[in-house]
Amino acid sequence: MNAITVYSTNQCPYCVMLKNFLKEQNLAFKEVNVEENPGIAQKLLDATGRMGVPQTEIDGRWIVGYDPNTIMKVLQK
Repeated sequence: MNAITVYSTNQCPYCVMLKNFLKEQNLAFKEVNVEENPGIAQKLLDATGRMGVPQTEIDGRWIVGYDPNTIMKVLQK
């Protein structure tokens, strides 16, 4: 089982698209709202060098942005 965490904000259209994509694939995920947890932004910056959302962590691997193809490749390994 892959642990999927999506880091998002309330105003991010790509975050909505990403969450909808994961739901359509019947993939369970945990959502962390960066606006509600400002300290998380530093974690993202440390992990990926980027502040933008969405960012997705799958078993310690990071995918920056809305990138369904890469997400599916990571999940198939």
